[in-house]
Amino acid sequence: MNALILAAGYATRLYPLTLNKAKPLLAVGGKPIVEWVVDNLTNIPDLETVYIVTNNKFAADFQAWSEEYRRKHPVFKFKVLNDGSTSDKDKLGAIGDINFVVTRENLAQSSLLVVAGDNLFTESLANFVACAKGTDATVAVYDVGDAEAIKNYGNITVDADGIITRFEEKPQRPQGTLAAIAIYYYSPAVLSLLTTYLAAGNNPDQPGRFVQWLYTRKPVARHREQRNTVEGRQTLGNIKT
Repeated sequence: MNALILAAGYATRLYPLTLNKAKPLLAVGGKPIVEWVVDNLTNIPDLETVYIVTNNKFAADFQAWSEEYRRKHPVFKFKVLNDGSTSDKDKLGAIGDINFVVTRENLAQSSLLVVAGDNLFTESLANFVACAKGTDATVAVYDVGDAEAIKNYGNITVDADGIITRFEEKPQRPQGTLAAIAIYYYSPAVLSLLTTYLAAGNNPDQPGRFVQWLYTRKPVARHREQRNTVEGRQTLGNIKT
């Protein structure tokens, strides 16, 4: 399988903090956020390439970071892809970027682990991948435990087998406090549906939108994150304020 880190956003809400540095390259706890992400890819068996999709503004920065990281961790193979966008106005969107990488690199023949580059978590994704293998799609979830906080996330409900039965992005009237985290496992059967989703004119941004569309067409499982997991947008928002 391969891994894809989404890092093509411009994080305009965090300006000036992110005006000249990509959000995933901001240091938290002594190292860039993206480094926390990659560190937690260790021990995933059969991981071939870690792709990082970014934009024209920050492509060179991610290339430099990946080369430095690989000098210390030669087990990883990186490829940085520039989606060609230059600002928030012409960006492809997260789902558009996933499709861009899958299409350009011909990745639809194997499974893909997709992680938002601004997620902060301290638990290895090896267990997530082990549980996800054999499913069409699996999403990491976390109980935020707060009826107001869940309004900033993708709110889900699941059946007794852990299959998603409802998914709503940023609900005004949430049902419970279970949130989808931007960590996804997609099989080849699901990756082939990206072009169908986009061709229908659906929202190309916010990766959860694809799951919201997908769960009514294919079973989407959930993997419960038990501890030490936070979502990067909320954390950095608090730092900024």
